[in-house]
Amino acid sequence: QLQLVESGGGLVQPGGSLRLSCTASGFALDNYAVGWFRQVPGKEREGVSCISRSDEATYYRDSVKDRFTISRDSAGNTVYLQLSSLKSEDTAVYYCAATESALNSRDFLARLCALSPGYVEIWGQGTPVTVSL
Repeated sequence: QLQLVESGGGLVQPGGSLRLSCTASGFALDNYAVGWFRQVPGKEREGVSCISRSDEATYYRDSVKDRFTISRDSAGNTVYLQLSSLKSEDTAVYYCAATESALNSRDFLARLCALSPGYVEIWGQGTPVTVSL
């Protein structure tokens, strides 16, 4: 069974940091492009950051540029999202998702992060992030 498991969420004060992890089970995540998404109750899920299979390309939504960093571990089976300078508006459930594609253009990643139909193949269960005093 192909699974993605997120971890690392929690409660953090504004200005603080967290590192989220997305680990694959049942498949090799380094063969997949991976994205991080987030959702607040009552709102649509939105793309936060995506990384290509080869790590040659990354994409960030404007509101998290220079604050969040997406990366893979050397073994290639975990993708991280480093969250820094957190704001209350970053509060959400964060999900990772994967698609088995070798494309590495920024346009492809933008479409993955935009949740274009048919792009995402596997979803994780989510990890909550709460930014509050």
